[in-house]
Amino acid sequence: MAKETKETGNKEGKLGLGKLFLWNSRAVSTSIVTLLLAYLMIYCTDTLQVPAAYVSIILVVSKLLDGVTDMVAGFIVDRTKTKWGKARPYELFIIAIWIATWMLFSTPEKMSMTAKLVWIFVTYALANSICYTFLNANQTPYIVRAFQSEQIVRLTSYGSIITMLAAVIFNMAFPALMASIATSASGWSRLVLMFAVPLAAIGCLRMIFIPEKYDIDAETPNSEPLKITDVFKLIKTNRFILIIALMTFVFNFVTNMGVQTYYYTYIVGNVALMGISAIAQIVALPLALFFPKLIAKFSTVKLMMAGFFVSTAGYLLNFVAGGNVALLAIAAIMWGAGTIPASMLSALVIIECADYNEWKGNHRMEGTMSSLVGLGAKIGSALGAGALGVLLSMSGYTGDAATMPSSAMTMIRMLFTLVPAVLYVVVGISLKGYTLNKDLDKIRAENEANRAAKTADGK
Repeated sequence: MAKETKETGNKEGKLGLGKLFLWNSRAVSTSIVTLLLAYLMIYCTDTLQVPAAYVSIILVVSKLLDGVTDMVAGFIVDRTKTKWGKARPYELFIIAIWIATWMLFSTPEKMSMTAKLVWIFVTYALANSICYTFLNANQTPYIVRAFQSEQIVRLTSYGSIITMLAAVIFNMAFPALMASIATSASGWSRLVLMFAVPLAAIGCLRMIFIPEKYDIDAETPNSEPLKITDVFKLIKTNRFILIIALMTFVFNFVTNMGVQTYYYTYIVGNVALMGISAIAQIVALPLALFFPKLIAKFSTVKLMMAGFFVSTAGYLLNFVAGGNVALLAIAAIMWGAGTIPASMLSALVIIECADYNEWKGNHRMEGTMSSLVGLGAKIGSALGAGALGVLLSMSGYTGDAATMPSSAMTMIRMLFTLVPAVLYVVVGISLKGYTLNKDLDKIRAENEANRAAKTADGK
């Protein structure tokens, strides 16, 4: 992927603990932002007295805006060329996203309803559609220019454990802090500020300490600049990235339906027991330690494919379990473990798709492809959440266990068992069309040779 340097020597695959933590500092920060934004609805309805329907409209409109900003951000990142590198400058958006998030949770309480809605939309769009979009678009272009291939595998595998542990700590601490501090509009503002200041600082660490060291673009004075038409060319000629975008869409559709709460409320009969399922999934985290060896022996996509079939088995066990909490916990370990490769290793397959692009004589376009995959995730999330409401309404859901029709109970059970099982089988089979890994060594070797030739011609 890059020429060996004095700094790396024969230690291409080595990765120090310090760099592991520094690189994942921003991932920790952005993951907390994402978790914090999940509290937006209750903040708006209970503190600002904004009707839930209005908030839902804002979220939907924001997703439409995402469709535009996602592709624009990726294109901008791919065209960037500065002294700091291609992707590194956009790390500054970590400061902006925390400012926008704090402003969102600091909406003036005494404003009119219209003014509140405008404030919420603008600040949420800034945080999600602008800042987060650029942070997603620059992720893969940054890592591929800061580390070598063996290091990248370890960063994505081991680093995911750090990110998920940070999320677990937040999920444990925030509800208690919310109950004691976020008892008013000003309380919400203070609470979010308590997280914003240190996490914005933490999120800047990798920008400060991790430089872009490897020039993999190998452009010459006669190289054609990236054009808008190259985006359409990418979609037309690189079917592999479309398969990954489809995978991400389905994965986020399933995980964002939010049916688990309904299942534990009405099928299990005790929503508090849902916490056991969440704790059970932590058991699967150490699996990430084995990813580098598994990827080397098989491939990233084959690991993802196997994961989806394991998740399918977990959802089928949900169907058998019914209200049995012990079986549901085992099932949670299975479907949780199965989705870890897809949720953590997407950067690796985006790099593979960029290598393929380069091999075909096109621009690498890691930023654009990251945005394309991110767009699939956002659309999947929105449609998953929307589908739940529509399907529950169609089944006659009432919100009251005493009057709940059997059709609604059946729908809840299907959405937590057979529906995700079928969807994951479909996406697992679709990954069989991702055959790029068969020629990857050849592609990368030829890319290295072509880069060397271009560099020589450019001198």
